[in-house]
Amino acid sequence: MHDHAPADGVRGASNQRLLSLSLLLTASVMVVQIVGAILTGSLALLADAAHMFTDASALVIALIASRLAARPANDRNTYGYQRAEVFGALINAVILIVLMVWIAVEAVQRLLRPAEVEVVAGLMLVVAVVGLVANGASLYLLSAAQKRSINVRGAYIEVLGDLIGSAVVIGAAGVIAITGWMPIDALASLVIAAMILPRAVVLLREVFSVLGERAPKGTEVGAIRDHILGEPGVVDVHDVHVWQLTRGAPVFTAHVVVDDAALGAGSGPLLSRLQSCLSSHFDVEHSTFQFEPAGYREEDRHV
Repeated sequence: MHDHAPADGVRGASNQRLLSLSLLLTASVMVVQIVGAILTGSLALLADAAHMFTDASALVIALIASRLAARPANDRNTYGYQRAEVFGALINAVILIVLMVWIAVEAVQRLLRPAEVEVVAGLMLVVAVVGLVANGASLYLLSAAQKRSINVRGAYIEVLGDLIGSAVVIGAAGVIAITGWMPIDALASLVIAAMILPRAVVLLREVFSVLGERAPKGTEVGAIRDHILGEPGVVDVHDVHVWQLTRGAPVFTAHVVVDDAALGAGSGPLLSRLQSCLSSHFDVEHSTFQFEPAGYREEDRHV
């Protein structure tokens, strides 16, 4: 006995539009930053452009995953394709780690073997400001959807890193313009690289939590069990499992022992109450219950 909420096609289409707009902004700024890095000789600007390139690639992956997640379930994929969002987020996290290593190596090499490169601070500052504004717009577009989708969350985290990266480049350009101290450019690149690691770790942790079928963050299994036991006619509850297909898509199963009176009255009303309880109190739309009469025993029950 279960309740399975229909796939939210509207939400999927909305996520795709937001990701497409963010991709357009990111790709445009990336081109501006690459040209600006070549003209100014700034490693920090080039690092930020490389980060934007990675984000553009990640947004493409996110769009593909979002389209796959919107496909309906079938006999081979009974839960649909919502896990595609999780795999997309996994790819994004790996890309972030690779990028971090590349930026760090390039920055250290420049610090150890400083080249006579004159960074054009004025143009560097203008390009960084353009990046800051564009990243701010992308962040605003994705801010609401990232709370419901791990896939959009991955894109949101990357754009947030870009926003901070642009601010770091602006600061480096200001230092060069005022003091003429060129090593700040390489140091700014290291700062950008240092920002990538915790972002990647946080995203990987959430991905592994979903793939490991751990209970969603904030979900108290004991509280759910207590709510079920509080329903009239429920004697016991066991084999409780809670996991999520992706962010915002929790799944619940449980064996519920009921008394003879509840069984005699029919299981429909009790099932409706239990499903309503999980939906309203714990935001669980997909719930499956196995009703058992009092005294029933399974040969290999795992309590």
